[in-house]
Amino acid sequence: MRRRLRAAGYAPRPGLPNAGDLVGVWGQSPTAWRGEALAQRRGAQLLRIEDAFLRSVRPGRAGGPPLGLLIDHGGAHFDAGTVSDLESLLATHPLDDTALLDRARDGIARLREAELSKYTGFDPETPVPEPGYVLVIDQTAGDAAVRASRGDRNRFLEMLFEAREAHPGARIVIKTHPETQQGFRAGHFRPDDLGPGMSFCDAPVSPWRLLDGAIAVHVFSSQMGFEAILAGHRPVVHGQPFYAGWSLSEDRDPVWRRQRRLTRAQLFAAAMILYPHWHDPLRDRACSFEEALDAIEAETRAWREDRAGWVATDMRLWKRRHLQAGFGTVRPVIFADPPARAARRAERSGRRLMVWGDREAPEGAVRIEDGFLRSKGLGAALVPPASLALDDLGLHYDPRRESRLERLIAASPALPDHARRRASRLVERLIATGLSKYNLAGVALPELPTGHRILVPGQVEDDAAIRLGAAQVRTNRALLEAVRAAHPDALILYKPHPDVEAGLRPGAVPDAERLADVVLADTDILAALAVADEVWTITSGTGFEALLRGVKVTCLGTPFYAGWGLTRDLGPPCPRRMARPDITALAHAALIGWPRYFDPLSGRPCPPELALERLAAGLAPRRPGLRALAKLQGLFATAAPLWRR
Repeated sequence: MRRRLRAAGYAPRPGLPNAGDLVGVWGQSPTAWRGEALAQRRGAQLLRIEDAFLRSVRPGRAGGPPLGLLIDHGGAHFDAGTVSDLESLLATHPLDDTALLDRARDGIARLREAELSKYTGFDPETPVPEPGYVLVIDQTAGDAAVRASRGDRNRFLEMLFEAREAHPGARIVIKTHPETQQGFRAGHFRPDDLGPGMSFCDAPVSPWRLLDGAIAVHVFSSQMGFEAILAGHRPVVHGQPFYAGWSLSEDRDPVWRRQRRLTRAQLFAAAMILYPHWHDPLRDRACSFEEALDAIEAETRAWREDRAGWVATDMRLWKRRHLQAGFGTVRPVIFADPPARAARRAERSGRRLMVWGDREAPEGAVRIEDGFLRSKGLGAALVPPASLALDDLGLHYDPRRESRLERLIAASPALPDHARRRASRLVERLIATGLSKYNLAGVALPELPTGHRILVPGQVEDDAAIRLGAAQVRTNRALLEAVRAAHPDALILYKPHPDVEAGLRPGAVPDAERLADVVLADTDILAALAVADEVWTITSGTGFEALLRGVKVTCLGTPFYAGWGLTRDLGPPCPRRMARPDITALAHAALIGWPRYFDPLSGRPCPPELALERLAAGLAPRRPGLRALAKLQGLFATAAPLWRR
């Protein structure tokens, strides 16, 4: 909390205040009276601090730190007895700036699409009641926001009665508070309050899906009333929360000084962009709403995918620490071998089964692979990844069956504008910082002859991407021969694969100088792309890097980026790939939608923008490139039973 306040421009310290100093209290908590009395006695000003409206994965009582703070000099935002800073913003700020309102509309869309609420620790797939109900929102008994609106159990029962009277034939669904669900605090409604056609919804469901199925919403002062407005409802509000009185709700207890008519975007702009002090938990500094949203999206995705726990099988020993750090924050990852035994253990414990790449595994196992913005150094040299991708459908380099990445690419032409803008910014930043998958320092390019330059990236010849995605051309030699046959007068630049150059994997071409005009040994692949007129490849990820940089690509195999109309494809067709995304849409699927990223400094889930920033600054951890150890990885993997958790 001290760090968050300092980042917001305040300098908390102990001691007695002087006149003109600030005394901070937590909202209207049971201990706030002490600070109120001290401020009045010493002639100091009062500062009320509360959680922001987008708080954390888990409730504060479950240990989740707040993503942002509401720091108010006027009063508590939920207490209409005073004019808070938020109410002043809503009443007097112009709220007419086009850029601000565009940010607000994007923010609303992103919250809905990612299904984020104040507490995000719920599974969006958890079933909600059949549509057609009246939704009544419960709150925790004794909550300050309820007390400030003079609420008690009787007023909540009156709200329930009105909901029934207004909709006599409809079902009534009462949504309990997350802290009531987890046993921290009781709500206002009891089982014996339910009449015919009434039920509780006490499962941790998506508020957005619950609101989508409602025909009407009754709320006292819960934040879900604000979310109901954002979801398109005009809720019936029985208390006096901050969002009441701006022509967006039916108010049973009006705040008469609130007469301004606002749009949803204006309400959101004030409450979520202008009013809160957002804090980036990974950079440990103040940040914008969008940066805070990026961070909570990453944490929420990790929680939702990992909450059931994982059993990982056939994992090499050096990877286990990073898998545990990345996927074991909710429940520790269990490592078990062989795969059949691991599958039984996963089934018994209700966990999901994880396996690396194309290794043998039972049907239904989730495959895990490196992302396309991986590290500063090779995986074969034991450098840990900054991104990993889970694929519950297939393998992105196996065109024989659909993968999760392929499905994301197929859907990407329908991306909303805010997602396209984010992908464009990420690609621009990636190109400007000179980053690629491995980010290896290379020697400078030699002086090159003039001519039509074709870059041919070599590959690891026993790699699964070749075994599964290649057709007739399956070796680096055959690739060079095919390029020369098609372009006898071109200047062919051959770039051997870094793992092959390091002697860690097969694929060397001893007489490459005879087949290519220039062999770019130990050269930075991005420098080579910068001088290339086109790229010929089997399935190399360099083809994707080339597309991002506007370089033409010809594919002799079927990598994930082929078959969408972005490349010249000489390999076998993939009839499933009918969509026609542009480069921005492809980049969003491959760099944002598919992989998960991990902050190299803290190990916590992070957005791609932060991983890129860390890699660009050289802050990613490196491990010694122990060639002997790398070559013995397979032997270490056979020792897995001795290391089983």
